Amino acid sequence: MFHVKHFGNISDDERWQAVLAKDRRYDGAFVTGVHSTGIYCRPSCPARAPLRRNVRFYEGGQAAAKAGLRPCKRCSPDSQSAEEACVLAAVAAIRERGAMSLAALADLTGYTATHFQRLFKRSTGLSPAAFAKACREERVRDALSAGLSVTEALASAGYTGSGQFYAETKGRLGMSPSDWSQGGAGKLIHWTVLPTTLGDMLVAATDKGVCCLAFGEGEAQLRARFPRAELVAAGEGFRDLFAQVVAAVEQPGPGSAAIPLDVQGTAFQQRVWDELRRIPHGETRSYGELAAALGNPNASRAVGGANGANHIAVLIPCHRVIASDGTLGGYAYGLEIKAELLRREGA
Repeated sequence: MFHVKHFGNISDDERWQAVLAKDRRYDGAFVTGVHSTGIYCRPSCPARAPLRRNVRFYEGGQAAAKAGLRPCKRCSPDSQSAEEACVLAAVAAIRERGAMSLAALADLTGYTATHFQRLFKRSTGLSPAAFAKACREERVRDALSAGLSVTEALASAGYTGSGQFYAETKGRLGMSPSDWSQGGAGKLIHWTVLPTTLGDMLVAATDKGVCCLAFGEGEAQLRARFPRAELVAAGEGFRDLFAQVVAAVEQPGPGSAAIPLDVQGTAFQQRVWDELRRIPHGETRSYGELAAALGNPNASRAVGGANGANHIAVLIPCHRVIASDGTLGGYAYGLEIKAELLRREGA
């Protein structure tokens, strides 16, 4: 959730753009070595930006020092700022104690409530309250994956009961925790394979919405995703819904956002998928840009993993994510389909 500091997750182009923008969200992810002056700086250093040809990026101060550079006295790249320390302290407190009032967090860090909330959201991409909720959702999924019952998982995460959990996650999680932990046990999934100009397309849905959309797949792959669900051939009741799905593929437009979905995933995956759906029709984003939009500019690799875990193609538009150099990158159903989807959207 909070700033994952992995030097290898971001490209030099992304690092350079962060330096030009003096983006404090990248502080701690790398240092900027300026070989014309012999110093290294934070990405957010307030000094005038150096010439690109004089810059090399290093994982941290130790690596830069080995290259013969010394720390900048203006931005003190080897020192943790008071703001960074307060956010880290708040994150640790929320993870340990659960949701805390804004006033309590402000007292903990020594900032006013308004200033602290602004610092926290700038660093994590979430308000303290939203961060606490996301942590609780992750604890439920971790507990379910570890084999706990739904009741035990909800209790371990601090929920008073299933009603509170469903109320907090309404409209975002789709399947209930028990469905999530049991491979769709007890769920009735209606499915069919439909012809499209991009090839045969598997579409499956529960009574809540589309739960799978994949090209070139069939019943075997669907059953692997939902091994304990009951799969039935889609009947008349799903004709209109599936017609909307086909239309979203053949003539894509903003209207596809209204098609109901029933998705399952971790809290982080849900955030990535929600952000994918916010990419405007006809536009693309790099993995780094998507990570930055989530408040974790160093989490490109994690974003890529969540992108790959998406099994509702087109409607959760992972095809709109491209490599930082402008090339298409990868796609589960082949680059020809990805390129054609982007062409149809005018991207």
